[in-house]
Amino acid sequence: MTVTSKRLQDALKLLPHGPEFRFVDRLLSLVPGKKAVAEYRVRGDEYYLRGHMPGEPLFPGVLLVEAVAQVAGVVAQNDPDYPAFAGLKLTALRAVKILGTARPGETVLLEAALTGRLGHLVQAKGTASVAGVKMLSAELTLSGTPKPAGGQTPAQGIEESDDGSAA
Repeated sequence: MTVTSKRLQDALKLLPHGPEFRFVDRLLSLVPGKKAVAEYRVRGDEYYLRGHMPGEPLFPGVLLVEAVAQVAGVVAQNDPDYPAFAGLKLTALRAVKILGTARPGETVLLEAALTGRLGHLVQAKGTASVAGVKMLSAELTLSGTPKPAGGQTPAQGIEESDDGSAA
């Protein structure tokens, strides 16, 4: 499903991050509970770029990992077969390869697919690329606790109505 800006905002509300620490600008596609593709544009005015290679700013590789984890979180939190988690967070990393990074003005394509679930754990694989060149690949584990009764359920706010518009 193609995702509108409102749907992105609704999906991001299910993550614990504030706007200052979100690395997803556009959600290009979302198959709830399965996979998603998103983008983040490195603007160049991000505060952390001032100190990360002054004179030649680079988007930190660890933030590429975080960006992919956020996309995986959107996929997990919108799974219609499982309740959303409170306090979903990145818990473990495996097979992380940082092959490059992005510079100001570049757009990072972020892809994440869930590979498994066990209780409060969600496993995913993800990649980040710039202009078709892979910059990162990683296997991630996210964890959280079930939301209390009355909390927001998965896929709320991003379901489509019969005419294809946001519900």
